Amino acid sequence: MAKPPKVADVLIVGSGPSGGVAAKMLTEAGMSVVTLEQGTWFDPGDYPGDKKEFELAGGKQWHPAPNVRDNERDYPINTSESDVEPLMQSAVGGSGTIWAGHWVPFLPSDFKVKSLDGVAVDWPFDYYELLPHLEAVEQLVSSSGTQGNPGYPPQAGYPTPQIPIGKAGMKLAEGMDKLGWHWWPGLNAMPSVPWQGQNPCARRGTCMFGCPEAAKWSPDLVLFKEARKSGHHLIAGARVSEVIYDDNLGKVTGAVYIDQNGRERKQMAKTVILCANAIGTPRILLNSKSKTFPNGLANNSGLVGKNLMMHPFGLVMGHFEEDLESWRGPSGQLINTLQFYETDEKRGFVRGAKWGGMSAGGPLSSKGYVGSTVFKDGGKIEDSWGENWHRMIEDRFGKTALWAIVGEDLPEESNQVTIDGDLVDSNGIPAPKITYKTSENSERLLDFHAARAKESMEAAGAKSTSVMPQMRESGWHLLGTTRLGTNREESVLNQYGQAHDVPNLYVWDLSAFPTGAGANPTATLMAVAHRQASHLIKEARNVEAA
Repeated sequence: MAKPPKVADVLIVGSGPSGGVAAKMLTEAGMSVVTLEQGTWFDPGDYPGDKKEFELAGGKQWHPAPNVRDNERDYPINTSESDVEPLMQSAVGGSGTIWAGHWVPFLPSDFKVKSLDGVAVDWPFDYYELLPHLEAVEQLVSSSGTQGNPGYPPQAGYPTPQIPIGKAGMKLAEGMDKLGWHWWPGLNAMPSVPWQGQNPCARRGTCMFGCPEAAKWSPDLVLFKEARKSGHHLIAGARVSEVIYDDNLGKVTGAVYIDQNGRERKQMAKTVILCANAIGTPRILLNSKSKTFPNGLANNSGLVGKNLMMHPFGLVMGHFEEDLESWRGPSGQLINTLQFYETDEKRGFVRGAKWGGMSAGGPLSSKGYVGSTVFKDGGKIEDSWGENWHRMIEDRFGKTALWAIVGEDLPEESNQVTIDGDLVDSNGIPAPKITYKTSENSERLLDFHAARAKESMEAAGAKSTSVMPQMRESGWHLLGTTRLGTNREESVLNQYGQAHDVPNLYVWDLSAFPTGAGANPTATLMAVAHRQASHLIKEARNVEAA
């Protein structure tokens, strides 16, 4: 393949879902585009999901926490003052390689939290402006689902039919029906039938360890392969240390990165777009100091790194007498519910949560062992080893069902990403520290939802339940640290993800989100990236025509 241009039209940092959308759209629009990714390409054949030891591998080398994996391609994170461990993957495709595939767009209310509930801030655009972009990216991800969920306004249909919800999904639905509560078949970013060269879901239930069938949608399998056809350049094993700002020109001119051989290099560009997640992006900005920006690039507001949100997350497991085949996937959603999503003042907190009914996984997960966390169900993990192991397997394996509770996390400036004074990565680049405290509102929200989820399990006939109101290893969704807005004093970016302080610097990842909603964010993230890319292409064409 040809060498990257010396000066690219666009430089993208990060190759996750938003970076993938940007790379594909901008390259296909005729721009020269280079993407820098600190991770490398994964071979689906290396994923452990089709191997007997997949749960053990998921506890170390395929663990979603970089501090647990402890690979050179990862940067360490100081989490000593955080209630939640951040989870992410360094790879071409980013965390999109190991996500569960939940495809859950934000609701209209999620964009108007300040107007509706008097908390946080409103977005600078609404659901209906974003809807055409959501429908466009639906076609990119080969999603599967059933149209007509009453929780949403009408929209276009999904590319492939519903994946069967299975016995576990039916059992969860049974409890909801008895209580008269809303549920809907799960919408997932994976096809149910062969679709545009992509394999159908095999219902293996190991999505979060990577998909061996290459059925689950991920940016590396789709977006970057498509972008390459149009001349896109991707440099893997490239860790960015700083974005270069020219004080005289008043704009950025590229980025400095360390290549996979440990050599410092530069990639120059006319425009820079950061898509390095809500920890990686502020890390780069805060490490990019200059005469104009002594406190970090684009940080005149002092808000770079502030307002970190990490969806407080709870799990409720029901144990049943009958075999539910609950190891069967996807480990995306079998069903979901928005029953308690909107604010009800009588509950004692604002906003709400989405529940996703999920497969329970293998033997370790059947006990309630998730990473290094164990359900608080009155027992100890040791009770399941030795002579008790077979008893536990007989009692629980395949007979459990899960509700995963994704709670809305309101932005607070005290929850933040900063640069650690001592910690560095394998290249000597200062590493981040996160400070995060679960709010009283989030604690009340999680307690309420865990109690309701337990009630639904009992209504479905569960003989017992295991409840984890908040799980520490749950920081999948990192949001808010360079947020969009219309006011320079209250935001880092304008509505198109353009830095208020630097005209040719953009942020299009989840750090741009002003609020986090109570739903998995990938669908909305990709729709926002599609909106921002469409605008940048339009502006570039207007300049050419002038």
